[in-house]
Amino acid sequence: MYNGEKVLDIHGHHSTPAQFRAYAYNLIALRTPMGSGLHITDEAMGEAMTRHLKILDERSVDVQFISPRPVAMMHWEQPNLVEHWTRTTNDVIHQTCRLHPTRFRGVAQLPQVSVSYSPDTSNCVEELERSVKELGFIAATLNPDPAGDRKTPGMNDPYWFPLYEKAQELKTPLIVHASISRDPRLAIIPHNYQYNFMTEQSLATLLLEHSDVFTRYPELRVIICHCGGTLSRFIPRAESSGIAGGGQVGIGSRAPAAHVEEHDWSDNLFFDTCSYDQDFLETALKQRGVDQMMFGTEAPGSGTGVLNPDTGKPADDMVPVIDRISFLTADDKRKLFRETTMRVFALYED
Repeated sequence: MYNGEKVLDIHGHHSTPAQFRAYAYNLIALRTPMGSGLHITDEAMGEAMTRHLKILDERSVDVQFISPRPVAMMHWEQPNLVEHWTRTTNDVIHQTCRLHPTRFRGVAQLPQVSVSYSPDTSNCVEELERSVKELGFIAATLNPDPAGDRKTPGMNDPYWFPLYEKAQELKTPLIVHASISRDPRLAIIPHNYQYNFMTEQSLATLLLEHSDVFTRYPELRVIICHCGGTLSRFIPRAESSGIAGGGQVGIGSRAPAAHVEEHDWSDNLFFDTCSYDQDFLETALKQRGVDQMMFGTEAPGSGTGVLNPDTGKPADDMVPVIDRISFLTADDKRKLFRETTMRVFALYED
């Protein structure tokens, strides 16, 4: 709770017992789906969620949207394994939501695969529809580079249109969260997948901002994790004026060209607050705008075991961080913690 109102966290990943991970390892080793699938008892799932719920309580989070762990989505595998694992993952997320209906809402994994296996995202449509209509999920996770090889078309490309069309039809937001990278340049960096998040989510933001995707799909809503990846170093709209690409000696500043068309994606493109550095988060709020951002923590996750020296609390305890940002008004905080999320996800009850 924050000031007597529920706090909604749009960025969480499900916690599971060891049985879930063992099933994944066997699936990869055997290279074929196994038997009738994975069955986890409610008791085993409940035990796995005990720590997760405790962490949410400690961080004043009342409702969390839980999605697959990005590094476990297995999108780089062959299609028959990905399809089976995707359904398994979504069924397990659904089980968690069934056991704790007041604390969790489901965010689906999609059976994304390498572009060499599928010419577009039409293979994801059926599972998106099942997740929404049968499992009651309120969103789906979108990996901008499923194979981890940087060969998937950018998120402005027609490759993505079948999925965009279905998401718009179902009124289901898509949450962009990258996964692993096979880029050899990142191999020497510890936890290099975290830096891949930054790269892929930044690129997704730029491509969506500078495309006609939301003109084609005006009711499509996309949320990009981690404040959108990176921030801009340019003065607002400088790029459209040509200044961003200049810098040559003797060329002065100039006003935006009259023919430059400005787009308003304020009903379409959003970001979460999952940045553990307050300076970065403050700049993101200023650049993106409070109305375009929603509360997200990724707790428990990469910030759980890291202490924030400014608050004396774990890094993913984000309510105190946002509460101490001086330029945010009480109305701003209400939007971040609850109201914008309720609107974007069309939640009438939480």
